[in-house]
Amino acid sequence: MPSVTTHLRSASDEVVFYQAAGNEVELFERADHFGLPLLIKGPTGCGKTRFVQHMAERLGRKLYTVACHDDLTSADLVGRHLIGAQGTYWQDGPLTRAVREGAICYLDEIIEARKDITVVVHPLADDRRLLPLDATGELLQAAPGFMLVVSYNPGYRNLLKGLKPSTRQRFVALSFDYPHTELETHIVCRESGLAPPQAEQLVRLAQALRQLGEHDLEEAPSTRLLIHAARLIQAGLAPLDACRVGICEALTDDAVALQALHDIAALHLAVTP
Repeated sequence: MPSVTTHLRSASDEVVFYQAAGNEVELFERADHFGLPLLIKGPTGCGKTRFVQHMAERLGRKLYTVACHDDLTSADLVGRHLIGAQGTYWQDGPLTRAVREGAICYLDEIIEARKDITVVVHPLADDRRLLPLDATGELLQAAPGFMLVVSYNPGYRNLLKGLKPSTRQRFVALSFDYPHTELETHIVCRESGLAPPQAEQLVRLAQALRQLGEHDLEEAPSTRLLIHAARLIQAGLAPLDACRVGICEALTDDAVALQALHDIAALHLAVTP
């Protein structure tokens, strides 16, 4: 079964914090208004999932988030027959529930899922907005308010993993990246309570590590990792120790690479903020 997170905002809840880097909020609202599916591209930890959650709450829409993986099949999304105490019954999957309810369905890292999901995604991602349920004989018309959002990390793309052009061209696409220095510093401060000078040190460290390139690190340090380290520092952990466990150890298991990251962190944190 897929890993599914459901978000439903109550009237007393505050909209989850998201700091816009451009006009992505307006673009999402326009896509939603016209019933257009949305594709979000960007590196790990740059705010894609937070953005979708923020927009769902901003629009007052229920959100089904599915973390895609190698074993995810179309049946996991659409639903399947199960056996219960009263016999066999049909259970909707998260995509089907979103279609019926007029909710947002977010498929995170869609290229990690099996290719057969395109069979159900295609008719939902064009003017038809239909979901065929072969197992029940239903042909569902998406309820007003339904929106399909998918995302992936372009850094993981290769010849075996990637969206086919016939799938990509059904979506409005947005490209995300790590925020610029001032904005990322603000986000780290807002999410951790750390003072701006120390938060900026972490951001400068991340920028230095991101320049190492994919040949040195499988992934660059994300804004999420900076927030982890910042929270540890704010809680009283020594900054270098916080960077080691919050950033460096999360990026590599290689002893030589880990020592190099630790040395770079030590150089950046040696500068008094």
